[in-house]
Amino acid sequence: MSKAAAGDASRRSSLGDEIVGRINQLGAISETPEHLARVFLSPEHRIAADLILSWMCDAGMAAHLDAIGNVCGRYEGERPGLPCLMLGSHYDTVRDAGKWDGPLGVITAISCVADLNRRGKRLPFAIEVVGFADEEGVRFASTLLGSRAVAGTFVESMLGAKDRAGITMRDAMIAFGLDPDHIGAAARAPGELLAYVELHIEQGPVLEQKNLPVGVVTAIAGATRLAANLTGMAGHAGTVPMALRRDALTGAAECIVAVEDLCRTDLDGLVGTVGYISAMPGATNVIPGKVSFTMDIRAPTDTHRRKAVADIVRRIESIAKTRALALQLDITHENRTVPCALWLKAQVADAVAAEGFPVFELPSGAGHDGMAMIDVADVAMLFVRCRGGISHHPDEHVEPADADAGARVLLRLIENFRPKQAA
Repeated sequence: MSKAAAGDASRRSSLGDEIVGRINQLGAISETPEHLARVFLSPEHRIAADLILSWMCDAGMAAHLDAIGNVCGRYEGERPGLPCLMLGSHYDTVRDAGKWDGPLGVITAISCVADLNRRGKRLPFAIEVVGFADEEGVRFASTLLGSRAVAGTFVESMLGAKDRAGITMRDAMIAFGLDPDHIGAAARAPGELLAYVELHIEQGPVLEQKNLPVGVVTAIAGATRLAANLTGMAGHAGTVPMALRRDALTGAAECIVAVEDLCRTDLDGLVGTVGYISAMPGATNVIPGKVSFTMDIRAPTDTHRRKAVADIVRRIESIAKTRALALQLDITHENRTVPCALWLKAQVADAVAAEGFPVFELPSGAGHDGMAMIDVADVAMLFVRCRGGISHHPDEHVEPADADAGARVLLRLIENFRPKQAA
């Protein structure tokens, strides 16, 4: 190995340690010390934004907070004003989260830019790093708000959405220090972006089973989310005979089992999750009169998913009718399947191979900001192995060597990136 090559290897091997240190630092910013929670527009979210902005500045980027709360850094190319290769992920979390989902992509991109800056290297395009403000959708039940704003597809009516405390998104933005009337300023024109690339933990067990540190994503699976409300009749637990009850909770239970049965018997990758349920009035000795629950339905193709959703809706409607329950069923979120651009995916694969790893392709069952960014740029993703395939859980973990492997691949991709017209 030449001295130059040895220097490159030494420099790149240090990226993993830097990334892990910053993951731990960001992971300490939480609503409570017991459980990591950093939801959109919370005080902790603002503290995290300011920290990430400082890292961007240290890496040689011009950094700012945009109109929706995304943290944005720009590293100019060989001359100012060139179109950019955008790298990003999100910095919000679910509740009781792990540290790696989202922040790994943001922090790794910053570390790669910092490496270029230390060497004084400029490229024939700019690099922009974005930490998207709201990918998880925990607070206002609508995902990808930050990336939709950048893609120009943010829906203004969302400003009236309320969290569980009754606070509107508009008021939460003002408290955060943002102007909700200028969200449109975050939107980017297609000509400004050459491509969007996102590094992310796999959130599944496939790479670990294959004993591979990284994988090349082929597509991001579409998802449909529904909110169901069943209304029956509350009554005394001791005085209403079983045959005369209109129990909303037992009706919901039958609906939930129906979702599971349909998805478990499907052999083509259909998955369904009921992640939230609430029964009212919620007393031990009262028959529940109203129940709300959510459903998340995903499949490898849009046709498959839409058919499954239609089947689930028919089953729930039948259950409600049989049990004399009033039903309100709304689609709260729907995203199409997003294929990774072939020309860009090929460059990700080339970078993986050049770093000495086998090229393994796999789809993403989880949603990502690339689902919104497809409206303004071609997208690609690089997955990094996570221990046990665990995500959205405190046990979420990436080994330092795998974080380093992801950084090395991303850095090589950046330095060898070829825009589509030159590919």
